[in-house]
Amino acid sequence: MPAPDVAALLTELERSDPDVADDARIAVEWLTGAEPLETITQLDVCEFLWFTLPLKVTGDHGDIARALGRLLRLGGMDRYAALCVSPATAQILRAYAREGEEAGTAAYQRALSATGVLPPDVPELLWSSIMGPEELGAHLACSAALELAIVSGELDPAAGTWKPRAEALTRRWLTAPRTELGGDNWLNRVHGERLNRWVLGRGAARRELAQPFEVRLHAPVPAPDGAHFDALRWLLTAASRPEGLPLTQRHNIARAFVVEAAERFGWEMTAARSEHGTAALRTLRRIAEHEMQAVRRIGRRLLITPAGGRLLADPAAMWQAVSAALLTPATGEREMEMSVREVGLMIMSDGRELPCESLAERITEVVVGEGWRTATPADVARPLVELRHRLEALDLCASPAQITSPDGSTGSTASGAVSAGSPGGGRSGAASREPAPATLTPVGRAAALAALRGQALRPRQYVALS
Repeated sequence: MPAPDVAALLTELERSDPDVADDARIAVEWLTGAEPLETITQLDVCEFLWFTLPLKVTGDHGDIARALGRLLRLGGMDRYAALCVSPATAQILRAYAREGEEAGTAAYQRALSATGVLPPDVPELLWSSIMGPEELGAHLACSAALELAIVSGELDPAAGTWKPRAEALTRRWLTAPRTELGGDNWLNRVHGERLNRWVLGRGAARRELAQPFEVRLHAPVPAPDGAHFDALRWLLTAASRPEGLPLTQRHNIARAFVVEAAERFGWEMTAARSEHGTAALRTLRRIAEHEMQAVRRIGRRLLITPAGGRLLADPAAMWQAVSAALLTPATGEREMEMSVREVGLMIMSDGRELPCESLAERITEVVVGEGWRTATPADVARPLVELRHRLEALDLCASPAQITSPDGSTGSTASGAVSAGSPGGGRSGAASREPAPATLTPVGRAAALAALRGQALRPRQYVALS
């Protein structure tokens, strides 16, 4: 059957119903963007009817939708024509007209999810809301594959098995070599696009620093051989006992366990020997409890969760969770502070020894070049202290060296950590020994690369301004 010709269909409409032809012309131009009509998919039609039409096209939206339906029916595209006059389309257009854009958009998103043609997130790829050309091509290709599976009866969006089967199909479609991609697959294309966007970044200094990582982060970073993350395993194992990890009346970890952890892992602690006086332990608990959801507090006990049990049993899951924790935002951290941590890991991941004050100066240079021109030494020091605590808590840096934080409190760092003083090397608070050069352990370097790869490949989302 020959492909429907838009010009011929419009000519036929002008003869049979000239009042409809103009609306149909407007609709089909928005829908196809001058591409052949046979290239459209159900996703294209739904997004035009339920988003583009009510928000971007002037005129009577109901009339335009019906006119498009007439044209599609003339072209033998009855399934798409039915969408134009469906109750869902009428309800969504009413929501926009009567309740505003927010209500209309919410109705559109619900209806689109119900169609089953929206590719689901899979472990290998979380879809962006702002897509580059490669990701958009992958998204449309996966949507077309889902639509074909639904039409053929292979998938039923209303069935309880739809989600796992749709995820399996999407994963298969993303990872299979494609002839049209020269034997490459869509997943590699999307990852390459995201990695390139991350490398280009903001500012010449950051681009120069990030450029070598486009090759280094191309493939997943495997965990080095052997057992790692002893402190996290100790915490989870203690929380997995029937009695859990005991807490004080103020819900801090009991003193005996604080002392045990500090002695076992070489962590500095204050004379009070409390959780709050042991920066690495405090950070480790925060990561495990609030970021990994691996432990939870019940009364005066810290108990392991099912997620924590999976981490103990699965080294690959443990590796992924720990590397991600290096660049997980702490409470109240802003984009600039996360940029400091990211740049710090880039600089430290090459394994060279770098004096801490030089590391801080280099990071300041890069983040100021990114556009954070109001960044002060204290602004840079705070996220570096957070990075230091995470590296130490997760056993990713070398032997400890005592330093003083910007608030004057004394904690421990490591030769893989950073000075908590000003980027110029100044100290605030009590005097302290000069910290060792900034160096990660081999496991720390691998975890830093894994964290940077996760950061580079993260989905790009709209930022809420409210």
